[in-house]
Amino acid sequence: MIEAVWIAFAFGLGLLFKQVGLPPLIGYLGAGFALSLLGERVGVGPDDSYILTHIAHLGVLLLLFTVGLKLKVKNLVRPEVVGGSLLHFGLSTALFLPAFLYLLDLPLGEASLLAMALSFSSTVLAAKVLEGKRELRAFHGRVAIGVLIMQDLIALVAISIASGKSPSSWALMVLILPLCKPILYKLLDLSGHEELMVLLGLLLALVVGGAGFETLGLSSELGALAFGAMLAGHKRAGELSQSLWSLKEIFLVGFFLQIGLGGLPDQHALIFALVMTLLLPLKSALFFALFVGFKLRARSAFLSSLTLTNYSEFGLIMASLVLPQWLVPLALTVAFSFVISAPLNRIVHSIYEHIAPLLTRFERDIRHPDEQPITLDDAQILIMGLGRTGRAAYDNLSEKGYRVIALDSDPVAVETSLQAGRRALFADAEDPVFWQNLDMPNIHSVILAMNDAEAKTITVHNLRGRGFDGLIVSHAMYEDIARRIIQAGADHTYLTMSEAGTGLAEHVARSIQERSRLLSDGQSEIRPPGRPPQPDAQA
Repeated sequence: MIEAVWIAFAFGLGLLFKQVGLPPLIGYLGAGFALSLLGERVGVGPDDSYILTHIAHLGVLLLLFTVGLKLKVKNLVRPEVVGGSLLHFGLSTALFLPAFLYLLDLPLGEASLLAMALSFSSTVLAAKVLEGKRELRAFHGRVAIGVLIMQDLIALVAISIASGKSPSSWALMVLILPLCKPILYKLLDLSGHEELMVLLGLLLALVVGGAGFETLGLSSELGALAFGAMLAGHKRAGELSQSLWSLKEIFLVGFFLQIGLGGLPDQHALIFALVMTLLLPLKSALFFALFVGFKLRARSAFLSSLTLTNYSEFGLIMASLVLPQWLVPLALTVAFSFVISAPLNRIVHSIYEHIAPLLTRFERDIRHPDEQPITLDDAQILIMGLGRTGRAAYDNLSEKGYRVIALDSDPVAVETSLQAGRRALFADAEDPVFWQNLDMPNIHSVILAMNDAEAKTITVHNLRGRGFDGLIVSHAMYEDIARRIIQAGADHTYLTMSEAGTGLAEHVARSIQERSRLLSDGQSEIRPPGRPPQPDAQA
């Protein structure tokens, strides 16, 4: 059974790469190349890739749909996103084009398409890496994803033009999609919290968005992204994204396997891929220069640039349609770029700390509006994180008369809290420059309510490192994480589930005491409001 072979190879090599500290997705790529090499000896025939191609396509659609769930259109219409993506596309294509024309002796049309294919960065890898580090909504994550979406749109236009296909006359129907948002919101409300919600996500991503846009002569990827973005403002968008997580991850394994199964490279393809991999620093440097030019600080520019330092799966899509002779060299190039980019993005914060003195020299004197220094004024208690725990702590302490302020790296969470009347500011707790510029003269207590354990330990280190001797309290899901936060310098760490159980027990104890008090006062029966007295069973 061919599916068993795929799963066995993907799991085996994925686990192997995970054990040596590399992302499992590199193992999935290796599994694809291994299956391509072994071929029929392990039961993989030339006709078996059709199913995997379909699975891979579903994985990409689900990924783009979940990315759309975390985005707002207004985050795309920003100078650093629009300008950065367009300028990088133009400059990158212009740099590659002469080399392909004269060194590879390619025709102008073929050289232009190949240069375009290599100017894009991988949405799949970048979104997966950012999601894994929970930085998809951080400022540098939003910049990177915004640029990737712009690149995807450019790629889709380029593919449409190069393939000679044009949208149908019904394609203008997509202009009325914003009018459907109330219907989509209602469907999400009615779907509940279980399998119906998952089915709704699949329906919108794969059927309405994917197949629907293809019927109109448009890209299915664009359709999945568009329907995800339309639901981004719904309060349950995050829950829908989480419910699709496992399905998306499984289907994306098929995507990485498919890249490897595209074929084994010859010597020329290998040389081409190695040369293009050596040029990755040029791609990163160009992004960094453009982002700094758009007023981003060096840290944000560097983090966004390194996220984009890879080659794109859209280059493979373009090759499969209009450059079939380049499919294998481009597949190997994309694979090599993933091998380089994924590990680097795991340690990107450490890399920046070592080279920050060099990079900060390129910063402009004018700062981006989202990266201005933060002053906490008269606030007494600082809450880091505006999820359910952070909001509950804020509201409770405010009711007790404390002056509270909250910080979060998610602009949507900040905006929602501001609308609810809370004092909230945008900030990335993992940004060392943020801590250097933070003014908190009256803060005597800090509550860490972020989800990410590493962000909590980094926050504690930064607080203690800048001389803060006040109270630091955190919550944690597991005991080992709680110990790490305490070792970093926190005063108290509470286990979330244990505290929930303790709180529930206290509510029960108070209810028992209240019932006992009323019985002692002479009331013969205590009933919930609205429940009629029960007839005597013996009567």
